[in-house]
Amino acid sequence: MSNPKDVNDIDHFLKTDGLDTEREKIIGQHIGYRYDVNLLPDYKRLTPFLKKYMEKMGWEDLNWMEDIHLGYEEGRAAVFDRNINGWVQVPEGMKLPDNQQDRDMIARELLIKFQMSTHHPLVALREAYAKF
Repeated sequence: MSNPKDVNDIDHFLKTDGLDTEREKIIGQHIGYRYDVNLLPDYKRLTPFLKKYMEKMGWEDLNWMEDIHLGYEEGRAAVFDRNINGWVQVPEGMKLPDNQQDRDMIARELLIKFQMSTHHPLVALREAYAKF
């Protein structure tokens, strides 16, 4: 006979492995803010680049980047770029802060900079297929 789960263990309410959305299945990890509002961006921790970027764009929030978090690919810190369906690794030797909010802000900054760079794969596509 199996032991019933402890009533204080909230995991007994989970019906899945936590990878419920298509994106969670692709990246292999659950999107934390769906379960913990404390994982939403803390705007006091914006990097100077992100602050300037938001001002330039006229944005009041990062709502399109709330689910961008620093993760890992092959043991190295990385951020997932859904536009290319792949990971962008943090430059080797880059010192990362201990605080997850600060790490996520760095991930957001890294992702924006990569998407704006000439090294982004979509740049090559645009050059190859643009009509004008």
